[in-house]
Amino acid sequence: NQLNQSNEHYTSLRARANEEGDQMAKCFDESHQAYSSGDGARAKELSNKGKEHQRKMEQLNKQASDWIFVGTYDTPLNAIDLHGLYVKEAIARTDQALQEAKARGDSQVNLIVGKGLHSRGGMAKIKPAIEELMQKHQLIAELDPNNSGVLIVQMNSGNRGRGVGSDEISRRIERDDESCIIM
Repeated sequence: NQLNQSNEHYTSLRARANEEGDQMAKCFDESHQAYSSGDGARAKELSNKGKEHQRKMEQLNKQASDWIFVGTYDTPLNAIDLHGLYVKEAIARTDQALQEAKARGDSQVNLIVGKGLHSRGGMAKIKPAIEELMQKHQLIAELDPNNSGVLIVQMNSGNRGRGVGSDEISRRIERDDESCIIM
């Protein structure tokens, strides 16, 4: 799946999403300035324009996420490749995969999280987030002894009924004042 991250279609979708995100931020900033200067009508117009850019950005990122994730179907049934996904996307895909694995009665799931070599600064982002997700679901996830970019999740190791949803985990990760605790 790492090769797919260089695919022109995929990179184009992510680049277009980033452009929409830049336009969104610009509109929201200008909206705030217009509101501060007393031009409520212009502020509302810019805010609506920013929301449209946000919708387009989310749509493009979803297309990119769907495209790269579909490309992982050549992996074994009990494996999920998270390369090329943003952290929030990886959490949602993992959450879905865990639910499907539990419904199938799988005893383990292999999560290909990567080592972070292609992340900015060479620091893994997906792996710590997925490890936190496993804690929230009270599941045991151990590094594959043959590949430190793979987490092996034992599906029968916890009680999934007491977990926290993927949106909450994403919110916690995105907060600057709260760090991930990995045990």
